[in-house]
Order: sequence, then C-alpha cells, then structure tokens
Amino acid sequence: MSGFLRVISRIRAAPVLRAPTISQRATITSRPAKGTVGPTETVVGLTLFTLAVLGPAGWVLANLENYKNKDAAE
Repeated sequence: MSGFLRVISRIRAAPVLRAPTISQRATITSRPAKGTVGPTETVVGLTLFTLAVLGPAGWVLANLENYKNKDAAE
C-alpha cells in the first residue's frame, strides 16, 4: 500500500515541480480613491468592528458567574 501511495504522490507532485515559477504581480493604481472616508465614518466603523469582535467575549465574562451556577444546578 505504501508503494501505491508513493507512486500517486510522484504523479501528483511531478507537474508541480516541473512547472515554471509563477510570479504574482500586485495591481497598483495611481489614481486617487473614488470617495473619501471622513473621520466620523472611520470612528463608527472601528467602533462597530470592535463591538462585533469583543462584544460576545465581554458578555460571557460579564455573566460568568451565571454560567457557573447553571452548571452546578444541573
């Protein structure tokens, strides 16, 4: 079985090893942005993102005692 897997791995890896190196190029534009983002929009966006990431963890930590008591009652 290991011989079979070795043959399969050679068959699958061989084209990758023989392929020319692909160079990726970043798309860079020299034009200014289509619209500007004001400071109010930035603050609102960062606040909502922070609440979305940290909100659930804060909820669990704030109610940790309730979760401990619920497990003890069962």
